[in-house]
Amino acid sequence: MELLQSAEFWIGLIQIVWINIILSGDNAVVIAMAAHSLPAQQQKNAVLLGSGAAVVLRIALTVVAAKLLAMPYLQIVGGVLLFWIGVQLLTNEDGEEGRRKSNSNLISAVRTILIADLVMSLDNVIAVAAAAKGNVLLLILGLASSVPLVIFGSTLMIRLMERFPVIVVLGAGLIGWVGGETIAGDTALAVFMANNGWAHWVAGPFGALLVVGLGGLLQKCVRHDATK
Repeated sequence: MELLQSAEFWIGLIQIVWINIILSGDNAVVIAMAAHSLPAQQQKNAVLLGSGAAVVLRIALTVVAAKLLAMPYLQIVGGVLLFWIGVQLLTNEDGEEGRRKSNSNLISAVRTILIADLVMSLDNVIAVAAAAKGNVLLLILGLASSVPLVIFGSTLMIRLMERFPVIVVLGAGLIGWVGGETIAGDTALAVFMANNGWAHWVAGPFGALLVVGLGGLLQKCVRHDATK
């Protein structure tokens, strides 16, 4: 009880909540991208399961995030994974046909959410851990507070994607952008990035164009094969 009455505790909690508000946007997009083509009830389940599992994963990840980020080539692998996820989500976008997905695809959607959140949260959790200052209760409460934020953001994005399909393309582009920046932040490329400042500006846009371009090309191939 004394801990809950501490001003430092509440200041730390507010800091973590604010960090989550700032950093939860891209996670909400990933969840919406993975869930929006599922039937309505499965959409809700995917958002709830994906958001809850992602928070549990972030809590565990916070303990080792700093060490993971120091490992060479890990962020390169993570960035490539995000490229793959973005292309897959864009390729699998198939209108009414996507609505007929089976229950097994709910598991697939949650798995996609967890993989993407794992990669995209590596650097985010360091900021949360710094605000928590080693207080496990504060860390858990702070990260748990991100659940309603992500659920609300994901639900809103799903509705917008249904009304404005172009947002699906923009969402895939965002995933590619984060993938490019993730690769650029790898320690193995530190010297190259330091000597080539332009690469920091190019990495994100290149990733976005790669995912949207490749995803669009594969999408056309899938539709062409379906019409045969």
